[in-house]
Amino acid sequence: MPKHVSILIPRGHTSLVNIVGAHQILNQVNSFLIDKEKPVKFKVELVGISKPTDQTNGLFTVHPEKIISDVSKTDLIIIPAVHDDPEVAYSNNKEFVPWLKQQYKNGAEIASFCVAAFFLASTGLLDGRQCSTHWIHADGFRQMFPKVDLVDDKIMTEDHGIYTSGGAYSYLNLLLYLVEKFCGRDIAILTAKTFMIDIDKASQSPFIMFQGQKAHDDILVQKAQDYIEKNFEEKIQVEKLAQKFALSRRSLERRFKKATHNTITTYIQRVKVEAAKRSLENSRDNVNEVMYGIGYSDEKSFRNTFKKITGISPVQYRNKYKTVPGRA
Repeated sequence: MPKHVSILIPRGHTSLVNIVGAHQILNQVNSFLIDKEKPVKFKVELVGISKPTDQTNGLFTVHPEKIISDVSKTDLIIIPAVHDDPEVAYSNNKEFVPWLKQQYKNGAEIASFCVAAFFLASTGLLDGRQCSTHWIHADGFRQMFPKVDLVDDKIMTEDHGIYTSGGAYSYLNLLLYLVEKFCGRDIAILTAKTFMIDIDKASQSPFIMFQGQKAHDDILVQKAQDYIEKNFEEKIQVEKLAQKFALSRRSLERRFKKATHNTITTYIQRVKVEAAKRSLENSRDNVNEVMYGIGYSDEKSFRNTFKKITGISPVQYRNKYKTVPGRA
């Protein structure tokens, strides 16, 4: 018997790409299965809380096939990204919440795309569980939902029947993961080739632009952040940084971690690597020159740190993003 898939149609500024893409890909998978003389795997329906559902940008209207009161049992719920302010998105769509909780309790699995993680987290279903969302919103998410284990470097997560994807078009990678899980590797590969999706992409680290976590009220930590960002070419020692701001090392590290969700050492590394990324994208300096320019002298240490943060080597990063011909 096919799995019943409910693609939710929220009120507000919703990602129509998520809705149409999920609907198209899952139905195409059914066509692949029919061609192979296998039973279809998905019964896909658009499910809303009103018919029709207007989008706040005024350009589009979506017509759900059913509303939630029509769906007593479903197997997989897909929540597309809603781009409104999280509190507005929740207020507009809170009628979904009891239904979501009941369906999950009854065995349904849930997949959220991109910033839909904010809405899903608002239901409490993500408390104590891993999730991903768009890396741009990671800091805000952590502040709003401290009980959720956000892994912002992951393209997707799976935890107790709840799936989440990272930023923007990474929802395609989560869809492929679900296709492989429910239909097998061969169908997933066929789907990946047909829609030209990188099937093995697992991290959004190469896409992250580190901008510093400044959305906090600790003025002293902000000053420490500013100092690090202005002096990243130097070898910054945590002990001396603490002395500069007349704090013990332990006190500074505690306040810094609480405010930024990073240790001081990790923050320094991320600032240095972000500077290295800009240089690799825009300059003709070779990797060693870039390394020296951000204050590293040990080639192995630099390459290991760079790969830990971005998921790829400096050379791979340059080849992926360089804007001028460069030397590796």
